[in-house]
Amino acid sequence: MAEAGRAAEERSSPQSVRSRGRWALLAVWGPGLVVMLADTDAGSLITAAQSGAQWGYRMVLPQLILMPILYVVQEMTVRLGIVTGRGHGALIRERFGRGWAWLSAFTLFASAIGALLTEFVGVAGVGELFGVSRWVSIPIATAMLLALALTGSYRRVERIGPAVGAAELAFLVAMVMARPQLDALLAGLSSMPLGNSSYLLLVAANVGAVIMPWMIFYQQGAVVDKHLSAATIRQARYDTATGAALTQLIMIAVVLTVAATIGNHQEAAPLHTVGQIANALTPYLGKLGGTVLFGLGMLGAALVAAIVASLAGAWGLSEVFGWQHTLNQRPNRATAKFYITYALAHVVGAALVLGSVDLVNLAVDVEVMNALLLPIVLGLLLVLEAHALPEQWRMSGVRKYTTRALCLVVIAFGLYMVPQALGWR
Repeated sequence: MAEAGRAAEERSSPQSVRSRGRWALLAVWGPGLVVMLADTDAGSLITAAQSGAQWGYRMVLPQLILMPILYVVQEMTVRLGIVTGRGHGALIRERFGRGWAWLSAFTLFASAIGALLTEFVGVAGVGELFGVSRWVSIPIATAMLLALALTGSYRRVERIGPAVGAAELAFLVAMVMARPQLDALLAGLSSMPLGNSSYLLLVAANVGAVIMPWMIFYQQGAVVDKHLSAATIRQARYDTATGAALTQLIMIAVVLTVAATIGNHQEAAPLHTVGQIANALTPYLGKLGGTVLFGLGMLGAALVAAIVASLAGAWGLSEVFGWQHTLNQRPNRATAKFYITYALAHVVGAALVLGSVDLVNLAVDVEVMNALLLPIVLGLLLVLEAHALPEQWRMSGVRKYTTRALCLVVIAFGLYMVPQALGWR
């Protein structure tokens, strides 16, 4: 505890970001925006589209409720990373031992590989929309992602990530073109048929699509790799809050776009692939809105999420096993295991997709799996926040109880959904 406090004080030295002036604090921004844009990955967007198609405007309220939950979860990772100077896996190993570290590594591995599968299928689907074979689009995307990390610069990743992810803003344009009906939206906001098992399972998928285990590992590792000081925590919170609001606006935009078009004309229509979603939107939004905007938005989401999910996996596993890991050094003998893990994640994901892995139900299943892993992930996060931080950096008062209540609701929901997700009821 004392060491963590001293580490925080050292990172608050006169050379910290605060001493360089208010405008220099903009340098703090990045990890939150990158991880949140990656949060709206191909699997999440397909889940949102499925939600709008099957349940229309009744899936908007869950997205609004998830916005503050997403923020409080990721804000805890920011404080843990900045104050302790340790990544998530490393903290778990130090505090709870190798057994819990291995368990956390399992949740990370499962969620990161699941995410990579949906990202590469998203890339393949967008390529096929424009007549490009997956045997061309997937290898090109893999080569680009590997080249990005092998340059040995976290700053470059942080710049390219938001630039690529900005393509997701196309969904906001598509939402405007879809012209959602205000009266139907208001009616949907007042209706959540939680007694319906199909609706509840899709809500679980949306929970897992918004709060993903690998996001916790990534953002905590990113603020450590960026060497942020304790003086920057407020700005890091703004970064995280902005990202949380933006990612949920994009998810809501997809739900509204599909609800106002497909969901309004084809009640409970199942959607499973990028091409199917785009083709279904084309009669209502035209070729531009249905194919170009949706395709570009999906491509941006898939690429930025592939970067983040694979980095989260490589960072987290390196922390658990005690390997040296950083993006601020080019590959060398010391960092070889970290970079090999990053590269293998892409190669395996690409190979599985090229081996004709079908996206039918895959995206929703991956997100449901994430929701089922959250009791473990959030439980460890809450315990770390309460015990790994010096007392002055822990939550207190209303904020503490509100955050814990929100996390416990998600944990309870995840546990409640286990029997249904496994077909036991």
